[in-house]
Amino acid sequence: MALLRFWTTFAALLALLAAPLTAQDRVLPYWATLRYEKVNMRVGPSAEYPVAWVYVRKGLPVKVVRIREGWRLVEDEAGEQGWIAASQLDPARGGLVIGKELAEVRAGPSAATAVKWRAEPGVVTRLKACREGWCEVDIEGRKGWISAERLYGSERLPGDG
Repeated sequence: MALLRFWTTFAALLALLAAPLTAQDRVLPYWATLRYEKVNMRVGPSAEYPVAWVYVRKGLPVKVVRIREGWRLVEDEAGEQGWIAASQLDPARGGLVIGKELAEVRAGPSAATAVKWRAEPGVVTRLKACREGWCEVDIEGRKGWISAERLYGSERLPGDG
């Protein structure tokens, strides 16, 4: 009985570890987010290549533009490209508030709905759904709608099923 429980637990653990990686093997390009608070972007697809940039923003959205074995060529909001290990990426959608002014977070997907609060440029969001030019976001548990034009990561890409 204990041996069966061990193998069942082991199989479940393997499935959990493999799921994020296989979820990232899809049509290009697609969105992903940084899985950890600190993620290295390298100049090539291997840990042997030098680190070009260190991101310190868990949940930051990046566009995956190329796949090579366990590595992903990504592009960030500034247009910088580099390689990140697939294990460092989460297939969950995220958004980054862009622009120079505060972004209004509204009660619904319309400029006619009430402003709940305003988010500063650079704020990272979890992206729920986008429709008709508006995206539902979750910012540290606070939910609302932001104009898709104000979010990097809101564009629909071929790999975003």
